[in-house]
Amino acid sequence: WKPVADYIDQQFEQYFRDESGLNRKNIQDNRVHCCIYFISPFGHGYGQPCPRCRGGGGSVARGSPGSPRRLRPLDVEFMRALHQRVNIVPVLAKADTLTPAEVERMKNKIREEIDHYGIRIYQFPECDSDEDEEFKLQDQALK
Repeated sequence: WKPVADYIDQQFEQYFRDESGLNRKNIQDNRVHCCIYFISPFGHGYGQPCPRCRGGGGSVARGSPGSPRRLRPLDVEFMRALHQRVNIVPVLAKADTLTPAEVERMKNKIREEIDHYGIRIYQFPECDSDEDEEFKLQDQALK
């Protein structure tokens, strides 16, 4: 994740330098505004110690001991390194190979882990009240 974080920082620094200069007419905005992060649909590990709760007396990354984790330690570290820099949109990879019930269950577990680790992800804005019901349902399904 270090090269990605460095690239994002470089783009912000370049934009800041351009904005601070005298000639601001033809500034190119190459900043990274969003990171679409694909999460594997396959579980990774069972009852492993939670890296956030170091020395926490047997804390596990998910629920009770032996419960499956959905985020790999690399996923957690990557998102933690970037969540203060860009909007992160986690996406369940290969979700079309799963049943709707499996997708919902995995999404919920992933959301719980993201909350557990204090990772901020992009929150879709609320619909306007004058939107039609079909659009509201689609919007809710995305969240």
